[in-house]
Amino acid sequence: MARSLASEYSSLPHSVPSTLLKIAKFKVGLCQLTVSYDKEKNIARARKAIEDAAKRGAQLVVLPEMWNCPYAFENFSKYAEDFDDVDASPSFSMLTEVAHDQGVTIVGGSIPERCGDQLYNTSCVFGTDGKLMDKHRKMHLFDVNIPGDISFKESNTFTPGEKPTIVDTDVGRIGIGICHDMRFPELGMLYAQRGAHLICYPGAFNMHTGELLWELAQRARAADNQVFVVTCSPARESSGCYMIWGHSTLSGPFGEIIATTGHEETTVIADIDYSIIQLRRENLPLYRQRRGDIYQLIDAHELKSRQ
Repeated sequence: MARSLASEYSSLPHSVPSTLLKIAKFKVGLCQLTVSYDKEKNIARARKAIEDAAKRGAQLVVLPEMWNCPYAFENFSKYAEDFDDVDASPSFSMLTEVAHDQGVTIVGGSIPERCGDQLYNTSCVFGTDGKLMDKHRKMHLFDVNIPGDISFKESNTFTPGEKPTIVDTDVGRIGIGICHDMRFPELGMLYAQRGAHLICYPGAFNMHTGELLWELAQRARAADNQVFVVTCSPARESSGCYMIWGHSTLSGPFGEIIATTGHEETTVIADIDYSIIQLRRENLPLYRQRRGDIYQLIDAHELKSRQ
């Protein structure tokens, strides 16, 4: 299976070596957490959820956006952590410890990261040895103004990330985005072009954008790129400046909903089978049907790195 899946990308600039695909089928745990103003309790709650997911067979565990911090401007700086200072980063330390202890790969949702005088909305990916594999800083910041409903400008607080993030893990090649990153199809296309099997989007859509766009966007990213897509949200009863939609979801490469939650705190365990990617691409060979003579996706970050 791995050899055939890799050959599907043989015409792309980033093909997937079969040796990178260590596992074809596994369980993923989506931990939809209630977030309070008590950071220590948030950390303890996340640790327990990860441990419970691992006991239920999850080999990949995904946390929500801003799981250690109520989603509100006044909290981001106060709850931020410098990942290079272990003593000042209890959330980061917990994730590295529990990944090692449980032997699971963790996409650590996101937390506010302090880097000098700048703040980032950052997702950290940890391997089964507990080591940080990579981190993704949210690239597309959520600035919205819907009169009578919601006004929020993330760019007033956070600095946008400058690079896409794709990680080769024990459970496949994973692309990482955070919340509003999901609204931009080019990022998902880039990850697919680089050979991702799975894209993870920790997010915290509000009630207005959630009802209209949460499921639509993730199913579109999955169907357009014929990959699996995971989203993980905080629970609706979380503290913060707006009410959260919830509905953490796993979508398959035809855009089908494989598993989803309601809005309450819960953990859903679901199966991912990468052989379905190959099957769907054989059913509908989008990569061979695309008109590269008319339009192309340019990987600007890759081009810059070669200069």
